[in-house]
Amino acid sequence: MPSVELPDTLTLSRDGDVLVVRLTRAAKRNALDLGTVQGLGRLFAELAEGIGAVVIHGDGEHFCAGLDLKEAARHASIHDGIAHSRTWHRAFHEIQFGRVPVVSVLAGAVVGGGLELAAATHIRVAESSAFYALPEAQRGLFLGGGGSVRITRLIGVARVQDLMLTGRVLSAEEGHAAGISQYLVAPGEGLSQALGLAHKIAGNAAITNFAALQALPRIAESDPAAGLFTESLMAAIAGHTPEAQQRLQDFFDKKAFKAKPDP
Repeated sequence: MPSVELPDTLTLSRDGDVLVVRLTRAAKRNALDLGTVQGLGRLFAELAEGIGAVVIHGDGEHFCAGLDLKEAARHASIHDGIAHSRTWHRAFHEIQFGRVPVVSVLAGAVVGGGLELAAATHIRVAESSAFYALPEAQRGLFLGGGGSVRITRLIGVARVQDLMLTGRVLSAEEGHAAGISQYLVAPGEGLSQALGLAHKIAGNAAITNFAALQALPRIAESDPAAGLFTESLMAAIAGHTPEAQQRLQDFFDKKAFKAKPDP
């Protein structure tokens, strides 16, 4: 288990090589205060060896209702507001570009900063109870946890503008169709699904997971020529590791996974 000091709003458990992180502010719909955000940053910056994937979920009926608004009201200056936002940026960067893939379980409120947190994870499993909103405009605020970059890349600028300007709430089905979640399951099934996916992910070659987290998003943001050259470098590096060579041999010996549709 990681040895970093964490607030009591974060609870950890291990399921083999998967670390399970639970947001534990159910009375506030798991709204994020500064201590929780800083704790997430420390946790993902210092993950223990042996962890191959992480699952994040919320205690109770909701994933996360976003920023604890009492904190926004306490900012004494514009400088304080900028510093607060940058703290979120650093923490969520550690999630998106950390050592291992992260799966989030989205249920109930996935609102404001909660949607920003979800967008920093790599695989999002939504239960049909999930709903999505960006109510910052109604509070006189603006996105501050990286959502203007990450959420717009997930669902497009026009949809984010719609959510912010009109206060529109997307259902789980609408969010799934828009691209927020990759999986949509029945209520109560999200954590089980996420754990199953996380164990599959943890069983991948470490270099491939690294490339999917670190190289793939940067390739996608590059101009085509630079992206293709970076892809060639990453493919050559991955393919020449001893683990890749062994996995290829297992495939030739018919001992390895073959892609096929789920039953």
